[in-house]
Order: sequence, then structure tokens, then C-alpha cells
Amino acid sequence: MSRTHRLFQLMQALRLGPGPHTAARLGEELGVSARSIHRDIATLREMGAVIDGEAGYGFTLIEDNALPPMGFRDTELEALVLGLREVEQIGDPELATAASEALRKLQARLPPRQAHRLRHAVLAPYRFARPIPPAISAQELRQATWDEVEVRFGYTDGHGAVTERQVKPLSVVYFDRSTVLIAWCCLRKAVRVFRLDRMRALEVTGQSFRPHRVTMLREALEHLREERQAEARTAGDCALYPSGAAAKLDGSSD
Repeated sequence: MSRTHRLFQLMQALRLGPGPHTAARLGEELGVSARSIHRDIATLREMGAVIDGEAGYGFTLIEDNALPPMGFRDTELEALVLGLREVEQIGDPELATAASEALRKLQARLPPRQAHRLRHAVLAPYRFARPIPPAISAQELRQATWDEVEVRFGYTDGHGAVTERQVKPLSVVYFDRSTVLIAWCCLRKAVRVFRLDRMRALEVTGQSFRPHRVTMLREALEHLREERQAEARTAGDCALYPSGAAAKLDGSSD
């Protein structure tokens, strides 16, 4: 690791949480000695970062010229905290960890009064049961979706039938009890919805469908909406998720 990269990583570490951060812990995190951390702290101070503390006590980042002050209304802050804590509960491990890190970074950049409000927020999400964990790497799937490349995987539907699918991933959607992928299925030549806990052996191909994802997703959502409305009219039932549409949205793809 170059010294420039290490200085950047040290600033990132100092931004996480209120501090003080000991040189020993920072050194362990960055893979260097405490003596190197002391030298790097001195360099950062020379560059304009206001870092309180000393050897034997720990260091706290007071002012970071690289970041502008955070400015949120109290209700905006509560909305951010509620959303990130919801992701901590429903997200896959990588996403939940990212939400926790974002909360720590946010707290480190807020004025003291609002940092206190974040730590003791009155709003909190609660779920009696978390979504079924994905059976594949959700992070890898999200990246493939963003990169607009096709993926392959084995899939077990709601009846226990196993098929091999190659799809164009369009969006990952989080429901109360499951996480699903909306995709264009190359096997069925149609939009399908797949539950991540029923997918196996995810493989990212090199076949790109960029720049069509946004348009395809818009059309897919419209198609699902029309199906739901048609089934509601047929059944004479205006429930939020009619049985057939609910099955599709729940990932019971054929």
C-alpha cells in the first residue's frame, strides 16, 4: 500500500465513529505500526485536517477540509436514519454492513446536537422476521445488474421444478419476506421474477445488454402492473396483490 493510499485510508478510518481512535487500533486496521500512524497523523495535520488527541490517548477528527459540513433538517435526518436502519434489517450481509458504515460516517460529520439525535433516534424499524437470506451473492448480482450483463443460475420454482436460466437482470426488489430479481428470461422470452433464496450457482457472463436496462425495467414494471390490474378485474377483487400477480412478484416464475 502506497503512503498516499494509506493516508486516504487513515482519513476514512478517522471519519468512522466519534473517536478517540487509538494508534494501535488504527495500525491494526491498516496493517502498519502505531509509529507509522503517528507519522501519518502529523502529515494529515500539516495538510489541514484538524485532528485532536495525542499518543497514548487516541485521535479524533474534528474538522476535515475535504468534506463540506453536513446540513440536514431534523426530519431529514430521521428519514435517513430510519431508511439505513431498515436496510440493516432487510439487506443481505454486504448491504447491511454498508448501511451500518454509512450511519457511522454520517454521525461523524454531523454537528454535536444532531449526532446525539442520530444516536438516540425515536424512529426505528422493526420486523418480527427477516427476509429469507439469498442463496447466492446478492452483491455480485447487484453489480451485474448495474453493469448490465447477463447472468446464469439454477432455479427451483414454487413447485420444486429445477431449471437453468440465463437472464438480463433489471432490478433487485426487497419484499417483507423475500428478495427478488426482476429480469428478462432468455428461456421463456418474457419478464420473470426470481426469488434470490431459490437461485443457485450464480454465474456472471460477459454478454452485455447495455444501454437497455432502464428501458427494459420500465416496460417490465408496466407489464407486471397491467397483469395485476387484469387479474384484479377478472377476480373482482381489489386487494393489493391478487393471487396470480402476487405469485409473480413473489418469485414463483415458471
